[in-house]
Formats: sequence, C-alpha cells, structure tokens
Amino acid sequence: MPSIQETSFLKDSAAKAFETRHRQIINYNIDKYDAAVRIGLAPFQHIENSKRKAHIIKWKVMENLDKLLPEFEANFLRKGGKVIWANDAEEARQEIWKIMENAGAKTVVKSKSMTTEEVELNAFLEEKGVQAFETDLGEYIVQLLKQKPYHIVTPAMHLSLQDIAALFHQHFGTPPDATAQELTLKARELLREQYVTADVGITGGNFLIADTGSVAITENEGNARLTTTFPRIHIAIVGIEKIIPSLNDLDLFWPLLATHGTGQRLTVYNSIIGGPRQEGETDGPAEMYVVLLDNGRTDLLAQKEQRQGLYCIRCGACLNGCPIYKNVGGHTYNTTYSGPIGSLITPHLRGMEEFKHLSYASSLCGKCTAVCPVKIDIHKMLLLNRRDAVANNMVPKAERLAWRGFTFAMMRRKVIDFFSGRFKNSILRRFFRKAWGKRRGLPNVAPKSFSQQWKAKEK
Repeated sequence: MPSIQETSFLKDSAAKAFETRHRQIINYNIDKYDAAVRIGLAPFQHIENSKRKAHIIKWKVMENLDKLLPEFEANFLRKGGKVIWANDAEEARQEIWKIMENAGAKTVVKSKSMTTEEVELNAFLEEKGVQAFETDLGEYIVQLLKQKPYHIVTPAMHLSLQDIAALFHQHFGTPPDATAQELTLKARELLREQYVTADVGITGGNFLIADTGSVAITENEGNARLTTTFPRIHIAIVGIEKIIPSLNDLDLFWPLLATHGTGQRLTVYNSIIGGPRQEGETDGPAEMYVVLLDNGRTDLLAQKEQRQGLYCIRCGACLNGCPIYKNVGGHTYNTTYSGPIGSLITPHLRGMEEFKHLSYASSLCGKCTAVCPVKIDIHKMLLLNRRDAVANNMVPKAERLAWRGFTFAMMRRKVIDFFSGRFKNSILRRFFRKAWGKRRGLPNVAPKSFSQQWKAKEK
C-alpha cells in the first residue's frame, strides 16, 4: 500500500502540473535566475575545478566529522558561546524553549533558516505563547499566508508581484497596485520595531567554521545582521553537516553559494559571528548559543554510498534546473527540503518507508548533478534510494513480480520476439494505462521488433 505521503504527493503533483498560472510564474522566475547565473559564473576561469575542490573538502569533512565538530565547539566555547547538541527536532525545540523560558522571552525575530523550518519551530513557539517574526521578506510573505517556504532560497517564488501586493493590501492597507519598492519599504517599516524590542534573535548558519569557532551567515537584505545584533540573546540552529575546516575555505564556498544560489558574485551581507559580545565591543548579543542539529543526519552519514547528500550547501540550483520541480512545485513535496536534493535526503532524515516515493519523482535527466556546485551525484543517489526501497521490501509484491517478469523477458530476445506488436500493445493498454497517466497517450509498439526488422533487412 502506498504511504499517506505518497498518495498526497501523487494527487497534488497531478493537479499542480496542469495549473497554467503556476507554471507561468515559476518559468518566469527561474528564467530570470538562469540568466543571472550565466552572468555570475562567467568570472570563474575553471568552474569545474572549483566545484571539484569543494567536493573534496566536503568529502574530507564527512570523513572527519567526529573531529571537526568538537574542534568547533572548543573554539566557540573559548569565546564565551554555548553549544547544544540536539539529536532530533523535539530535543532542539525543548532546548531552545529552556533558553527562552529562563530569560522570560516573549518575542523572537528570525532570519531565514531552513533548519528552523525543519524542526517546525514557529508552530512550537506559537503554542508556547511566543511571537516569532520572520524578517526575511520572502519568509515574511509566506508567514502571512500561513504557508511553508516554496523554495530553499526563494521562499515566495510561487507568487507574482500582484499576489504579494494583494496580500499586503489585505493585511496592511497598502495600495492594491503597489510596486515592489513600496512593498519592501512597508515590510521594513513593520519589522524595524521588532528588531529593537525582541528578546531573542534566531538564525540558521550557512557554514560552521571549525578552526575559528564561528558561524558564517550570508544574506541579501541585512535582516540576519539586525537579528544577531539587537536582541540580548542569539540562537543559531545549524545542521551538523554545515561545518567546514577553515576560515580560508569561505574564499571558495561563499562565491560558489552566491553564484549558484542567486547569480551574484557575492551576496550583499556576509557575516562571521564568533560568540557573544566581547569586552570593548559596542553591539552584539550578551548570550549566544549554537544548536548543532542531527535529526537523522548521522543516519544518512552511515549510508556510505548516499552520504554525498550531506555535502549540500543549500544553493537551490538543483531545484531550479529540475523539470519535475518546475512542473509540480515546491509545496507538493510536503517536506522542508524539496526538489532533487530533498528527494535524496528526506527518505533518510524522515524515513524511507514514508518518503521513498520522492526518489521516483525524477526524470533522471542528470541536470541536478550537472549544476551542483559541490558535484553531488544526485541522480545516481536517487537510484540508490530506489534500490534500497526494493531491497528492504518497501514496494508492493505485485510490482516486484512485474519487474521480475519484465527483466526476464528483456534479457531474452527470443521471448520479446515471440509476441506480436498487437499483443504487446494490448498488454500496455490493459496494465500500464493508469501508470502512464490519463493525460498522455500510450506509445504504439511497432508490429515487428528492431531485431526482426534487422534480420529481414539483412536476409
């Protein structure tokens, strides 16, 4: 029986793929992204060498994670920060709540963070009576809509300017035909007060730097910098895979992230935060915590063939290149991480049995692998996930028997040639019409196979 998640995905994706307006918005936004990335990559003299070097560094990180994480912790503690190790989402939420409860915190400002989405922090804080304000404009928009982010980098990619103008008109009385600049200024006006009054600032982290004990954050709006500066307490929740060995590695990873993520040579704001405010410093939090989140990552690390999924630097390039994502959209995946990289890692982070179907949501065209800045062999990893699902008996018995029969026939030319084209077409129509999709016509098998035609031609 298919899982609830699989049933939902198939239903939602079938509907979304034929939603014309959705396709127009996504194609328009991704076309702009593609044009920007072409310009952004131009200054690289040897982009493939840069990607290969990044891949090797991340490989070394995964081989030495047990050494690099304690190194980061020791260096961060030395600066007065505190480190919390969270095995899963619930532990992360409870540890963050302890900090806030001890401080009597009632309001939170958050910068863009996929890890806080992963642990569903906003809903948890709301239950506790704490107001959490998203300060990234895209995140703020989807928060107003009570939606999840649509995209790893661009949370509101599925919305047009008219959609956002209508939303702001409904909530704040701005003109229904407001320009992008007017909407941005309104959001800035609404959020500025929150920075100076919030008790706690919560961020993610693009990279953890082992040799300096620092968190590197990259952004375009400056909201993360404000989130980490004004509130008395700063909490950064970061996946354990985000570590890099040295500060010098940012020289490679920051440009790769910026060019593949938004087409920029470098994002506008890049911050390296190494702990709470030190003596003689004029701004920064009095307390800083880093929550190191596992939440299934060590389970993926144990999969030697698929652990490449942990190399991901969350640039979103594979989503923008994926023909499946561009048709079915980000929300249909019903996961924090959508698109090809989400299809790779989610079955390991949240359970293969429940999410194995995502590894089949791929044309295996290889575009995701081609665009990845750290050279993750994504489409191969998806095939390995499929293999594991079959090996662990997570597919229906009828499906296994069908493929066994298919394999038997395809490896024996005489069996294939024994049946006529008419018989083969009747089999396709009887057993494969539903799987092929009601909106597509089944291909017609030729009356004679290529082998038979070749024999006739060559006498």
